[in-house]
Amino acid sequence: MQSLAQIAFFKGVADLDPARFERRCVWKKIDEGQAVVGFDDSTSDVYFLVSGDVRIEVRTTGGKELILADLSEGDLFGELSAIDGEPRSASVTALTNVVICIVGAALFREMLAASPTLSGKMMQRLSRRIRELNVRLLEHTALDIRHNLYAELLRLSAPRAQSAPARVVSPPPYHHVLAARLGCRREQVTRELIAMERDGLLVKTRGALILPDPEAIRSRISQKMQAAG
Repeated sequence: MQSLAQIAFFKGVADLDPARFERRCVWKKIDEGQAVVGFDDSTSDVYFLVSGDVRIEVRTTGGKELILADLSEGDLFGELSAIDGEPRSASVTALTNVVICIVGAALFREMLAASPTLSGKMMQRLSRRIRELNVRLLEHTALDIRHNLYAELLRLSAPRAQSAPARVVSPPPYHHVLAARLGCRREQVTRELIAMERDGLLVKTRGALILPDPEAIRSRISQKMQAAG
């Protein structure tokens, strides 16, 4: 049987004995492309990603897709329904083959009650999520598509080894995926990426999008925010 101790959320939690709870957890493999959770489902389990990647998204009745987040090994999802008992607020799909540990809502709440450390980690996680959503809400309210794209590329990027201060987005996301993150059309993303290349803010390679001067991008975002305020 696999162990909860191997999951990042439980590491460093000295006031919880994972062995007390492991036999009540379910470990499951899910194939790439398979739905894990459906929007408005009445289920309330919490899912811990042991390996693989998933995408959290919502779709309008007209079929428009909005990507909320991509999660990787060590992350978790489904905790909101476990806490408040409300239906799922988004759907979750496996981007790769994944292994998940499924913890029932009652068991999850029992774990939180048994461990102040675990409860503290959950509160920090929820606080961080609220702050991130506040930032994105402000961006979508105050910024146009161009500057929202700037902000999203910075979020997706990582430092480029031995090429500071440049940052890199690898692998490069498909244009329709960026559009779904921003809530716009693919053609708008394509047009703005071309403009970024023309302005020297973006360099495309076969395996990455390179942001050679991220501070220049941040400056443009800041100026737009100030103009909107």
